[in-house]
Amino acid sequence: MNQKKIPWHFLLLLILAGESVFILPFVLSRVFRPTVLEVFGLDNLELGICFSIYGIVALVSYLLGGPLADKYPPRKLISIALWMTALGGLVYATFPSYTVLKVLYGYWGFTTIFLFWAPMIKATRVWGGSSSQGKAFGFLDGGRGLVGALFGAMGVFIFSMFIGTEVIEATVSESRLAFKQVVLVSSAIVAFVGILIWLFLRLDRKTENEIILEKISITQIREVIRLPSVGLLMIIILCAYVGYKITDVFSLYAKEVMLYNQVQAAQVGTFLLFIRPVIGVLIGFLADRTQTTFWLVNSFVVSFFGALLFTTGIITDSATALFFISILIVASGVYAARSLYFAVMEQGKIPLVLTGTAVGLISLIGYTPDIFAGPAMGYLLDNSPGIKGHQHVFWMLAIFSFIGSIAAFYYHYLFKKK
Repeated sequence: MNQKKIPWHFLLLLILAGESVFILPFVLSRVFRPTVLEVFGLDNLELGICFSIYGIVALVSYLLGGPLADKYPPRKLISIALWMTALGGLVYATFPSYTVLKVLYGYWGFTTIFLFWAPMIKATRVWGGSSSQGKAFGFLDGGRGLVGALFGAMGVFIFSMFIGTEVIEATVSESRLAFKQVVLVSSAIVAFVGILIWLFLRLDRKTENEIILEKISITQIREVIRLPSVGLLMIIILCAYVGYKITDVFSLYAKEVMLYNQVQAAQVGTFLLFIRPVIGVLIGFLADRTQTTFWLVNSFVVSFFGALLFTTGIITDSATALFFISILIVASGVYAARSLYFAVMEQGKIPLVLTGTAVGLISLIGYTPDIFAGPAMGYLLDNSPGIKGHQHVFWMLAIFSFIGSIAAFYYHYLFKKK
């Protein structure tokens, strides 16, 4: 792997872009989930179907976009993806019909993945070199969490400023007006980040030539598929990503079970986002000083036990402290796993030059929760209203965390450092 030191601003730009591109399709709905359901006139299942359509388009985009990242410089692909995603925000701000909303999520499935995902992972791996993969991906995911938290805090501030009345008394039209300002400001920032990437995310010519292939052959794709680390990472990422998707329900839990209002529920979602950078940075340093795969196993164990706390039904509106402690436990496990699952690619002997192709193949299975997790959560929540539905969702988290811990342990066994 290339040992030339790449400046810190390169990673900082990747962090900024890495979360900005997902603000419109995911972060806003995570922070403002009750508001999104209200202003678009959706139930949980319908919103889940939008995410599912996103996932179906993303699935194809992972496969086709992966080799693209091995052929073109990350700077060009990432900046174009950001600009296209921001354009979708202008449609989102008009509060389109449910049919148009589903088309929009399909469009975002293309813009945020086909030109963006594999180039971001590959560029991060290049920055990390052969000895700092844990730090590179820990900083990437932790930094993305901080960017998402800042976007969330900014969104809550703008929403509160434009709501124009007591939140609990706000009409749907007042909520729409306030949320529209949040969407428009977010879209403008995403477009601006695209300009920064185009201007400043540059590699020297020698490094760029080392990580780019003239063409991708079927033989190279077969070589990647045969790597045992690729198959295991498919399972590990699938289980970890289910956990990440389930964190979307915390703001809804705050409103439906803890009886918070819209702004308070959004603040819970924002609090969750601020946990992510702390976990990402800490786990990145720990992983590089010991064994990345060891911490990956433990992250699944932590999320498993955190999920069990919610399945018991003891976290009600009279247990505020326990609610936030349980969020902290679940988030620590989920965000640690998310920070580390690509950091083990180097340890799993996946060639750097074929990173894009490997990421595309791994993501084909690993990110299928984009298709099924949203509808599954929506079905569980809508068919068992109140705390019962949320308990079912957290049983789902517990099951996938258990499976993920087994796959991560086997990966650790195969590739642990001697």
